Amino acid sequence: MAEATTDPVRLPPGPRIPKAIMGVAFLTARHRAVASIGGRYGDAFTVTLPIFGETVVISDSALIKDLFTTSSDLIRRASNLGTVLGPGSTFSLDGAEHRARRKLLVPPFHGKRMVGYEAIVEEEVMREIESWPEGREFETLQPMMRITLNAILRAVFGAQGSAFDELRELFPPMIPLASRMAVLPAAARRDLGAWSPWAKVQRYRKRYNQIITGMIAEARNDPAFAERNDVLALMLAARYEDGSPISDDHIADELLTLLSAGHETTATTLAWAVERLRRHPRLLTRLTAEVDAGGTELLQATIWEVQRTRPVVEATVRVTRERIRLGEWVIPKDHAIIASITMSHSSERNFADPKAFNPDRFLGTSPDTHTWIPYGGGIRRCIGAAFANMEMKVTLRTLLRELEFGTTYAAGERVHSRGVATAPARGGRAIVYRRKVGSTSTARKDSERVSA
Repeated sequence: MAEATTDPVRLPPGPRIPKAIMGVAFLTARHRAVASIGGRYGDAFTVTLPIFGETVVISDSALIKDLFTTSSDLIRRASNLGTVLGPGSTFSLDGAEHRARRKLLVPPFHGKRMVGYEAIVEEEVMREIESWPEGREFETLQPMMRITLNAILRAVFGAQGSAFDELRELFPPMIPLASRMAVLPAAARRDLGAWSPWAKVQRYRKRYNQIITGMIAEARNDPAFAERNDVLALMLAARYEDGSPISDDHIADELLTLLSAGHETTATTLAWAVERLRRHPRLLTRLTAEVDAGGTELLQATIWEVQRTRPVVEATVRVTRERIRLGEWVIPKDHAIIASITMSHSSERNFADPKAFNPDRFLGTSPDTHTWIPYGGGIRRCIGAAFANMEMKVTLRTLLRELEFGTTYAAGERVHSRGVATAPARGGRAIVYRRKVGSTSTARKDSERVSA
């Protein structure tokens, strides 16, 4: 892990590009900008960015491990998401307060609880695909958004009703707009009139708070509250070591964090999975055969490989509280450090033939947590990682069981920025046909073409 030091500052080299130009590059084409600079300067370099200023970008696994294992006394999370999600969000908390909150949030997302949520996810997939057209190309990103949003709403609140329906309508416009605002400088997050972006976000948030207040009151008055297994009930029942509960305002912030971060990133990964599988017919045939036989090993490896090659969040950021030594570098106080997920995942030092989409690399082994980092790492690792993984496995398993996907030799879809997350530029387009009961896949078996 990194250590505090009084040694002279020593930063890795980097391009001398004006902050404004570099900021535009990172906002509009982060993937290409990072790849280009990393190709020239290697797995550690320095750039100057809006909001963060002079920033060290790393992708070396040893440096990432040191960063993720460094005490929160020396580094803190750096994110504008807390501004959007609220002061009670995990993204806003740090140090002892963050550790205490994380301890309360682990039980609702423990691996054993995931089995209880699987039926919810499958029901939502089956409901959604009823309206999918056969033999005609369509975007899967928005359908995946509906699946994951409905599934996590049901897992969080445990039931459906008018409030559930209103949240289902509120989130699709709210989350993308808030996500875009989160990556902009603070000056952009001002109310400049009723139809300005930040004013819209604030209106959405006000209505969200009203809905959640009602749901919290309803849950507390539920005669069967003690038997409830949904996340809201578990959070209301949770107690810190001193016996105090999470405040209602902080519960609202945490639920917003879970609902926003927990559905968009998962849905986007699922759209990328469809985009990748259509371009790899042999893999598609193998996966369908595995699902028909009741297996999941190749399916899990495929999910991991989609997350490696198309991570929807491209980086995680920390800020130093003190001057620290990180590997051979000495980073000053209040300095941003970006662990580049895209650079780590595409590094030849971390993965053989990294440009190839090859799930077989993960068969019989789990990803290394300091080279494969789509959920971040350390005490800041995504609290909903187990839920997201379960959701993707159940969704893809159900799709492969029920549908045959038409394959294509078209070039892969470009990476498109949606603010905090990235997505397939054309929405993860698919062509599907419903499988007959008892049939086997007729996916094309012609030579597989790897499309990076």
